[in-house]
Amino acid sequence: MVGIQSPTPRSDAQLLSAHVAGEPDAFAELFARHGPRLARLAARCSDTPEDAADALQDAMLSAHRRAGGLRQHAAVGSWLCRIVTNACIDRHRARATRREQWFDEEAHPVADRTAQIETALTVRAALRRLPPTQRAAVLAVDMHGYSVREAARLLGIPEGTVKSRRARARAQLVESLDPRRQCDPGSAGH
Repeated sequence: MVGIQSPTPRSDAQLLSAHVAGEPDAFAELFARHGPRLARLAARCSDTPEDAADALQDAMLSAHRRAGGLRQHAAVGSWLCRIVTNACIDRHRARATRREQWFDEEAHPVADRTAQIETALTVRAALRRLPPTQRAAVLAVDMHGYSVREAARLLGIPEGTVKSRRARARAQLVESLDPRRQCDPGSAGH
């Protein structure tokens, strides 16, 4: 057939720009293009298929809302993978917190909870003081139980970078949690 050509598909950046400009179907087209790969990523990073589906949904809502903030030269596919990875990490964190709360409420008498709460608050405050890149590495490996290789894939960085960030984070945590270095032990977290 002469004269009939299919339109040239738009790039990811063009689709994202169209979405930001208000084109209603642009984000759906972008998701259709990347959805299967993002679903596989969520499945690899999640404990259950349900968590993977929820993380993917959370990530796509986040990407839909934050699309205007992406730098023009950044790779859209990588950006979407990062958002999915972060959503998976957030779900792991939330699940771990729920497990801790259940364990604390069921297994320990109320009198012991004050010391546990103080310790948890101190550790959380120390974790919050870490640079985000170091905190992500130490949480992925030490708190969520990922291997260094899995954490590297999850965070999108080389294994050696996970190891070095984790080592720096642990050193900072040891220093900030050492009671001999604290002038007033009651002031932690205040």
